[in-house]
Amino acid sequence: MTIATFVLALLGAMALGAPIAFALLICGVAMMIQMGNFDTQIVAQNLLEGANNYPLMAVPFFMLTGELMNAGGLSQRIVDVADALVGHVRGGLGYVAIIAAAIVASISGSAVADTAAVAALLIPMMRNGGYKVPRAAGLIASAGCIAPVVPPSIPIVIFGVTAQLSITKLFLAGIFPGLMMAFTLAFTWWLVARKDFRKSGGRLDPKRLGKALREGVWALVLPFVIIGGMKAGVFTPTEAAAVAVFYSLFAGLFIYRELDIRRVPHVALAALKTSATIMFLVASAMVSAWLITVADIPAQVVAMLEPFMDSPILLMLVITVLVIVIGTALDLMPTVLILGPILVPVVRQAGIDPIYFGVLFIMNNAIGLLTPPVGNVLNVVAGVSKEKLDDVIKGVWPFLLAETALMFLLVLFPSLVLVPMRWLS
Repeated sequence: MTIATFVLALLGAMALGAPIAFALLICGVAMMIQMGNFDTQIVAQNLLEGANNYPLMAVPFFMLTGELMNAGGLSQRIVDVADALVGHVRGGLGYVAIIAAAIVASISGSAVADTAAVAALLIPMMRNGGYKVPRAAGLIASAGCIAPVVPPSIPIVIFGVTAQLSITKLFLAGIFPGLMMAFTLAFTWWLVARKDFRKSGGRLDPKRLGKALREGVWALVLPFVIIGGMKAGVFTPTEAAAVAVFYSLFAGLFIYRELDIRRVPHVALAALKTSATIMFLVASAMVSAWLITVADIPAQVVAMLEPFMDSPILLMLVITVLVIVIGTALDLMPTVLILGPILVPVVRQAGIDPIYFGVLFIMNNAIGLLTPPVGNVLNVVAGVSKEKLDDVIKGVWPFLLAETALMFLLVLFPSLVLVPMRWLS
């Protein structure tokens, strides 16, 4: 009965058009009434404690870092380096998009911000270069989904907070799967480019590459500062986010000099608006998370999944398919907030490493950003490229299938994630 109340209240509120944050609050209140312990003070207390969380401070900092990178010229330098490195090969701008997205992902932590930045810089170049724009947009959207998997992923921060797992371990565990996503996209693009492009665009120009590296070194160093600092224990993920902000601000103002000091308040306001939405969403989810624990919903879910509990791989396959289905109708962050607190106790009881599960869970939800009808990343890249959404959906299919196949490969062979994860941790 408690699970039914949870699901019906959540879906009912969403069907009536309530924002996800308010739907989670309504869901929590409905569960309290059903259990007979409704108390407004409990709601208020959990709402405040949900927002008053030190690791969550990383979210606005990383959002601000992404905005400063775009405004200060760091994103442009990353694209220039990638273009000088592989832009000359057959279909080179596709590889440029993948490399640039992977590097920007290791700084911004947001799929939407990553995709918007790379698409704004590369779509005009690809259109002028004779690329099929819907296919190019699909590639950039798929590459943008690397951001939630690799550090400093904002969804991983949210998942770590709600599931009470080490964010640093989750960050380090996401590095290798994120790189595998990039290589998978590169291989898929190679197959596509063989048909679309008969000749290469020229030869590698060492002078151009050297110039791009000299100008882009400040942007390229930032991911190593963030990841290396956390790996060495110099700072926490939240402190790493603050370092990234000051680094991006310094580079934009004094190194590249493309960031006008008068624009900084506007850049900060843009990051603040997005951060406020995410923080309120997390705070609302903590009310439901507390009630999920009180109502012992994870134990009820375990009972439902009992036939699969003896086989971790089979259980992971069932959960993966479930999340894929939910991801077609629900955005990444709500799915993480709703299912995370429920599924982590289940996988623990089945003997599955929760850090390993967390990385694949986030990857699954990231791929959900490409699936219609919701597909926020698809909508972003369609808007930036000014292409019809239907055309972008057709262009994204080869890359969506490739990333989905990779995810199932990681489910079937957990050591592909666990071995690098243990080495890095």
